[in-house]
Amino acid sequence: MAGSGKSVALEARQVQLAIGLIDLGARLQVLEAETDLSHERLIRLYKEIKGESPPKGMLPFSTDWFVTWMPNIHASLFANIHRYLVEHAEVRGIEAQIKAYRLYLEHVNAQGLECELSFTRAWSLVRFFAADMLKTAPCTRCGGHYVVHTHELYQRYVCGLCNPPSRAGKTRKNKLAALAAAEPLIEA
Repeated sequence: MAGSGKSVALEARQVQLAIGLIDLGARLQVLEAETDLSHERLIRLYKEIKGESPPKGMLPFSTDWFVTWMPNIHASLFANIHRYLVEHAEVRGIEAQIKAYRLYLEHVNAQGLECELSFTRAWSLVRFFAADMLKTAPCTRCGGHYVVHTHELYQRYVCGLCNPPSRAGKTRKNKLAALAAAEPLIEA
């Protein structure tokens, strides 16, 4: 039998990947970038899984969100998990991002914390690292590795946990939440 050149197995893997990404909260633009499925098919799949149309709007395009106080702690946690998986578990690409995000969620949920980092932001973070717009730098006090802008000075970098901004984390609840989220960063 002469086929049309499309592999049913490959298409099934693409659909499974899309379903996994949708379950993690990925936006339509992420699905389009990571799968070969058509825009229309992804919209139908999203509606079938979520029971609603995919959200509209642009993806996060600024690196600044990742370096603000609480988002930085969560972004740094995800970035360190992702880096570990790539370096030691030989996982690459979207698979590494999915596994890292699931581990991030597991840690956040185990600590009883609110999730600050959506899958789409985590995906964008990896892209910002690949584009050399963001990187991690070690804190000179605690030794944890935190997300910073690539082209800023960071030789004497002090993280937001060791030197919190004046309004951030002053309540006991916020400070405990930040410390719980950052626990793996400081132990690294």
